[in-house]
Amino acid sequence: MAAPVLLSAHNCWFPPPHQADADGLLAMGGTLSTERLLAAYRLGIFPWYADELPLWWHPNPRFVLFPNKLRVSKSMRRIMQQQLFEITENQDFSAVIAACKNTPRKGQEGTWINQDMINAYTTLHASGMAHSYEAWENGQLVGGLYGVKLGKVFFGESMFSHKSNASKAAFIGAVQMMLQQGIQLIDCQVYTEHLESLGAEMVDRETFMLWLERYL
Repeated sequence: MAAPVLLSAHNCWFPPPHQADADGLLAMGGTLSTERLLAAYRLGIFPWYADELPLWWHPNPRFVLFPNKLRVSKSMRRIMQQQLFEITENQDFSAVIAACKNTPRKGQEGTWINQDMINAYTTLHASGMAHSYEAWENGQLVGGLYGVKLGKVFFGESMFSHKSNASKAAFIGAVQMMLQQGIQLIDCQVYTEHLESLGAEMVDRETFMLWLERYL
C-alpha cells in the first residue's frame, strides 16, 4: 500500500478514497479551510489531527446509522419519556465542541480536537453547515455531539458525556430531529460499542459511497 499522499495548501484536491491504507489513512497535510472540508465530506473523507498535522481518513468498512433503524432500549425510552434531559439543537456549539475536546475518554490520553479544528468547525457552524446537539439537566450542559450536515447526510464528529446516559439521550434526540429534517444517513466514522447499541452498523466502502452519492 502506497504511503499517504501529502496535500498541497493551495487547492482542495484529494486522492481517490480507495487509495487509503488498511487503517483508512488516505492523506495528510493541507489546511482546514471551509472549501477543503466540504470537498472532503462530499467524498466521505474526514480529518483527525496528529502532531499538529491534519490526517485525512476514509476507513473501510464504514460505521453508519440509518436514522429509521435507531434502536432505543427500554431503559433509554423511559429516560426520554420522563424528559430527564432537555435536548436542543445549536444552542451552544462552542460549549459542545470544547467539551468534546476536554472531556477525558477511557483508554485515550488526549483528543484529535485542537484549536485549528475548533476554529474550522466554528466557521462551518457560522455558515450553517456544522451543528451541535445538547443535553441539558437543570440548565447545565451534561452531554452533546456535533457534526456536519450536507444534503441528507449528517457526518458525526464527536460526542461527550458528563453524566450517565447524557450522550445517549443527546444522540437519540438528535436522530429524532434529523428524521424530521429529512436526514437519511448518519456517518459514525469508526466502530464504537456505544453507537452499535443504538443501531449503527458496518457497511463496506463501495456501499457507503453509493449511499453518499444518493443522499448528497
